[in-house]
Amino acid sequence: MSARRSGRIAAVAGSVLLACALVDGVGYTVVTVQDADRDPGKPTWKFPAAAEEGDKAKEDSASKSGLSALMLPFGTDGYERGPDLEQFGPDAEFSGAQATALRKESIKDLPSSSRRQLEKLIDKERIKGMAMRSYAVGRADYNVTDAITFGVTLSRLESRTAVRQSATSFNGFLAATDVFRKGPKIVGFKDAECFLSPKGEDEDLAVALCTGYVGDVLVSVTADAPDPIDGAFVAKFFTAQLDRIDDPGQAV
Repeated sequence: MSARRSGRIAAVAGSVLLACALVDGVGYTVVTVQDADRDPGKPTWKFPAAAEEGDKAKEDSASKSGLSALMLPFGTDGYERGPDLEQFGPDAEFSGAQATALRKESIKDLPSSSRRQLEKLIDKERIKGMAMRSYAVGRADYNVTDAITFGVTLSRLESRTAVRQSATSFNGFLAATDVFRKGPKIVGFKDAECFLSPKGEDEDLAVALCTGYVGDVLVSVTADAPDPIDGAFVAKFFTAQLDRIDDPGQAV
């Protein structure tokens, strides 16, 4: 592998991980949590259990936030079940407390000053619930020669202001880097944006990151496919997910 190609991969990976520390990136939070347990010299991080008995009613309410019902159904336009999100499978929903713990664990390796700032932002968001789902689209429905996978995270925050600020921060960060390219426009959702990894050689891993919101729900989509990634197809998927939240009765 050439130094240029290796540098490109490192730059993309680093930017993706840092960006996902700002907003829920499907898979990245979970993968980071799992990686934390692989060094026997480190203390084992445990996923927070359901609420204690005294908080059970509150926790049950949070865990039944209905976010999974707002996901695009499997089978829609060839969107089938994707790879497991580690121990959680391809489809998972978390309470606010669990989602908050996952996000904080994902940034534990950042410098202490940055980590403390991000932890304060996470606490201010007051996450009420989070759902994650992964999809795979085969070659027959993508571009005949390749397949593409999508990871979707829906986060319900306490206020629409917090949702808007999170989406703006994420998109602003990616726009300010010199790594990602501006992606396709998302028709009908002026505050939703997509960014694409820099063009590489055929069959290099390409990434698309899309973020937007509908009401109090923050929507994050990560797509992975061999280069060149089809931005129009990514935009179609992202738009369909946003439309689904706008009109939850469709495509049930």
